[in-house]
Amino acid sequence: MSSPRDHRVLVPVDVLEGESVPQTIVDAFASIPVVLLGYRELPDQTSTDQARDQYGDRVRAEIEELRTVFEDANCDVSSRIVFTHDRLKTFERVAVDESCDAVLLLNPAPVLETVLVAVRGDVNVEYIARLLRTVLDGTDLEVTLFHVASDESDREAGVELLATARDALVDEGVPSERIDSTVTVDGSPTEEILDAAADHDLLVAGESRPSIRRYVFRDRAERLAKRTVDPVLVIRGEYLEAEDERESVDAPDDADPNGRSGEITSGDREAE
Repeated sequence: MSSPRDHRVLVPVDVLEGESVPQTIVDAFASIPVVLLGYRELPDQTSTDQARDQYGDRVRAEIEELRTVFEDANCDVSSRIVFTHDRLKTFERVAVDESCDAVLLLNPAPVLETVLVAVRGDVNVEYIARLLRTVLDGTDLEVTLFHVASDESDREAGVELLATARDALVDEGVPSERIDSTVTVDGSPTEEILDAAADHDLLVAGESRPSIRRYVFRDRAERLAKRTVDPVLVIRGEYLEAEDERESVDAPDDADPNGRSGEITSGDREAE
């Protein structure tokens, strides 16, 4: 069984837009290390240096205050400050830099009691189960495993997929009575997931390709995050495309010529 310390979640927060992390999320994720990413997406005509000079102190103060909230919940938390022209590209890079297994896209969460886990047929359910067990650790959250089959002929395969996912969760120590399963057929997967998410408080989606930005954020999870009222936890794939990751990195202002980020303060790193 994996340890909570084996996992890490990236939580991007646009503090200048007044975005914060609901206390319910803080409490639910207290058992897993968190990387807070205080970010600001800039228009093309605004330089990152200009934004840093104008907003840096304010963003740093806001994210430090938010760190304190996580620390008060006994959460292992670190933070980074980012000014960027492409937030999704930056989320991807920082997730890789910080070895984060998932990215939490925030939405309000006044109540956090039930989790909908959207499972596709091409994901590693054991990997998702390991991380999900870490998130569930110390909570009473109930889980619904959800799969959208393309037609009736695929329904049985969906049932078997969710049975495998359920077994993986139970093997990780999640009580079976906290796990439910639903397979729906036909319709748009995104619409079906949104309809099901309306009855839950947190949506979990797994990716099966290496690049968060290219596949997940610019695909279903991004649309789900925009259209659902729930926070969306995107669990990253186990493997990476090293070449693509190198190409996606924006050199931080404190990076050396070899592209390595330097430490600004303990737990805080600043990037463009």
